[in-house]
Amino acid sequence: MNLNNVIFVMGVSGCGKSTIGKILSQKLNMPFFDGDDFHPQSNIDKMSSGIPLNDEDRYGWLRTLNELAKKQLQDKSCVIVCSALKKSYRDILSSDIQNQVKWVHLAGSFHQILERLKKRENHFMSPDLLQSQFDTLEQPKEALEINIGLKPEEIVEIITKELQMKSEFGLFGLGVMGKSLSRNLAQKGFKISIFNREAKGTEEDVAIKFKEAHKELETSQPFSDIEAFVNSLQTPRRIMLMVNAGKITDMVIEDLIPFLSDGDILIDGGNSNYLKTKERYDYLKSKHIHFIGVGVSGGEQGALKGPSIMPGGNKDIYNLVQPYLESIAAKDANNLPCCTYIGEEGSGHFVKMVHNGIEYVEMQLLAEVYTILKTTGKNPDQIADILESWKPKADSYLLGITIEVLRKKDGNDWLVNKIVDKAGNKGTGNWTTIATAELGAPSTLIASALFARYTSFYKEERVQASENFNIVPSSFSLDTEDVLKAYQFARIINHYQGLKLISEAGKAYRWTLNLSEIARIWTNGCIIKSDFMVALISVLKVDDNILKDKTIIEKVKDLKPSINKLVSQCIINELPVPCLSESVIFFNGYTTANSSANIIQAQRDYFGAHTYQRTDDVTGKFHHTNW
Repeated sequence: MNLNNVIFVMGVSGCGKSTIGKILSQKLNMPFFDGDDFHPQSNIDKMSSGIPLNDEDRYGWLRTLNELAKKQLQDKSCVIVCSALKKSYRDILSSDIQNQVKWVHLAGSFHQILERLKKRENHFMSPDLLQSQFDTLEQPKEALEINIGLKPEEIVEIITKELQMKSEFGLFGLGVMGKSLSRNLAQKGFKISIFNREAKGTEEDVAIKFKEAHKELETSQPFSDIEAFVNSLQTPRRIMLMVNAGKITDMVIEDLIPFLSDGDILIDGGNSNYLKTKERYDYLKSKHIHFIGVGVSGGEQGALKGPSIMPGGNKDIYNLVQPYLESIAAKDANNLPCCTYIGEEGSGHFVKMVHNGIEYVEMQLLAEVYTILKTTGKNPDQIADILESWKPKADSYLLGITIEVLRKKDGNDWLVNKIVDKAGNKGTGNWTTIATAELGAPSTLIASALFARYTSFYKEERVQASENFNIVPSSFSLDTEDVLKAYQFARIINHYQGLKLISEAGKAYRWTLNLSEIARIWTNGCIIKSDFMVALISVLKVDDNILKDKTIIEKVKDLKPSINKLVSQCIINELPVPCLSESVIFFNGYTTANSSANIIQAQRDYFGAHTYQRTDDVTGKFHHTNW
């Protein structure tokens, strides 16, 4: 154990906590404390009279033990024995020190422990109270459970081997993200096991070489054998999968299952489809294995220095991995981790998917701004200077890296001028567009950004079409302030649409989602972090619809003339600005009180008898006309 740790030995009275705790502390050369010694006299008197303690009696005692643990951890590890029968008690005991607590549960049958108690002398717990303790006991999911039928020396040997030799967290897959997360975990003091497959001639000794290359990994255990990797972990095992989404994830799960035990936890940290996460959750549940779907944003550097983390699944199971995920996450302005429990099932991966959809639009908008400014004759350095001047009003991670991209030289030219204009994608934009269609949420900018990438890929066809139709974008005079305002307007619409999609998913799938918390964990560590996202935290505490906020309403009113003007100029001068223009088109439709949808309904009723509702019928009844 790299960090100082407190080992809580727990169980009902008579299970042997004190005996095992003392031997364990001697073997590990650390202080021992018996929780019973810290009971106030009122508790001792009550138990001596055969009266069970209630939660109010226990609260002060548990807080005392928590403070004892905190004080000890400042200097060294320690062993504390305490019944800790309820989860709520264990939560108090581990308050603020969750990632430095190890639980050992000494388990035995009622009759086995009853016989022990009958032989005891000078102990204030009467055998008659044993049943109440068994009734109170909530089985700990996070503890190393050991049967008290073993000899004390055997029990201590098992505990020592489990806690000293075994890792507390496993990471499967040492690609770019897997390597960065491994180093991040190790830097936070966690003892980890790392795994990567072997491929003769191409991938050999990957895990070993990775460990040797980084000092922080000196206590880690590297593996290329799955069984050995799994067996190196403390139970319940916590294994994070950092492999390619799709079939490979399923293959890895199948490879792991034979070596897992009931209650082990698999954490999928890849960009998996949220529907597949739900399927895997149900499948593994049938095998008594827990599954958490976790969205991770921030790229290679974010994963190393602190990403934004979006976990979804069962809340109780999330609590078992929470200390690890929160420790490695980025920190917000208040030093809180940019990691929060999102909701049930595949909600974590859904929110990460929408994050990527918003990201697609933010990138496309900056590309369109670049196109507009380039058409006016400005070179990349000049464009970068303009974007730099926008930071006080519209700063974001993507704005910052775009400035750096534009300033990068390759020889005597700017590197951006040498990059082929064919934009790739890894599928999340596609999934988001499908989800927005399935849920009936109008996230039109995400679809436009995705299709702009698809269009870009037809390079040869675009070149031919340019010649066939003689389309040559022409320069026009503009005020860069108008460009900034148009950019700000489109970003507001983008964030509205993305958050609206998350909100609609929450309703459809019955996920309990907190959009303000989601915005908070997106303020650092992730690709779409921005000053605007920080502002949205308080806005979303009031309403999930940011376009109802008075400040944003006034802002949009101020920005609208500029984007109207700019988009009109771009269309007249043959410039493709799909997301800037779509933001206006969407907003105009969104703010139209009486739309042309009445014509659509009439047409549908004409050829398909789909019926319609009438403006002069307040009952909402559906009508059909024989046209």
